[in-house]
Amino acid sequence: MFPFGRKKAVNKRLDLDHLEAIFFDLDGTLIDVDMRRFVPIYLQRLTQRMQALADPDKATQVLHEAVAAMFGNQDAAKTLEKVLLEALERGLGISAEQYEECLATFAREDLDQLQTLVSGHPLSQCLVDQARARGWKVVLATNPIFPRRVIDARLAWGRLDGDTFDHVTAYETAHFCKPNPAYFVELLDHLKLSAERCLMVGNDTIHDLAAAQVGMQTGLLTPWRIRRAGSPFRADWQGRHEELLGLLENAACVRPERTGPD
Repeated sequence: MFPFGRKKAVNKRLDLDHLEAIFFDLDGTLIDVDMRRFVPIYLQRLTQRMQALADPDKATQVLHEAVAAMFGNQDAAKTLEKVLLEALERGLGISAEQYEECLATFAREDLDQLQTLVSGHPLSQCLVDQARARGWKVVLATNPIFPRRVIDARLAWGRLDGDTFDHVTAYETAHFCKPNPAYFVELLDHLKLSAERCLMVGNDTIHDLAAAQVGMQTGLLTPWRIRRAGSPFRADWQGRHEELLGLLENAACVRPERTGPD
């Protein structure tokens, strides 16, 4: 359905003068969070809220299987939330309504206890604001394996204003995960954008740089870089937050400054 091969992007200078949108990854890009610590604690607290319905160890196993299924999903008619809910029904006999009740309790009682695992970067909101000042659309292109409320919480903990993004990927609305090229195609189609006029900025040498498969420019922020062995991609630009901010400040405005997300 999406005939894109995994290939190296040509190493070239960023063309910001014709840009219409910038896509930012979240974890390791705009905020600092070690997912190897965050995810186990998240699952531990969440499955404790599910223990009246399922053994927490079994629930953890099924949730891991659900995430794997989300990464592998190729069905454009099925949201990633639906993929997760089907796994819970199949593996634990937990209905969508029961899971939502557990998730709501977790979000209300436990979620804020994960705040200490997240820290912001002093220039992250500046990057978002400067991109908006250029007249570009600004997209939070995180891997949508979490519900929107958990993404919003991480944004707030990183001192970021979620309302400044034109779109935020979350499992309620997304159908694919990075590095699947369909993830980027879906966003481009939804926002009516041309890939050649978009820049994907992230810290993962495969998940984020995979945007090159569909023709997007790519930028790699290096402070919290994730190097994945065998990555076939090369970033069009790489550097630190302050260097990227300098590039954005010098880029031409493509249209009058926007007043808010669409």
